[in-house]
Amino acid sequence: MTKNSKVPALVGAGVGLALFLAVALLPALLYGGYAGVMLAGGIFGTPVTASFAARALIVFGMVLGVTAVGSLFAVAGAAAGAAIGAIIGLTPAAPKKAAEKAKA
Repeated sequence: MTKNSKVPALVGAGVGLALFLAVALLPALLYGGYAGVMLAGGIFGTPVTASFAARALIVFGMVLGVTAVGSLFAVAGAAAGAAIGAIIGLTPAAPKKAAEKAKA
């Protein structure tokens, strides 16, 4: 294994995504839908009618909100996992064979 092991970062990203599903999925849908309603209201006028284009903008806002917040949680979890892995020394040391070859 190399010195820059990706295991702590991957574990952190998994924990971040699990935390996202438990805590932030519904607020991301809510605020993304609100942003979609505001966008549809700006484009089509306010009271937003139930047309296909307005509904598509609202769904687009919801998908964008979930994607943005989910990626934020995954990246923050990966960074935290990599930092914790570096602090407690989960990254493996250099192989002994390479150190022995360097001495000879």
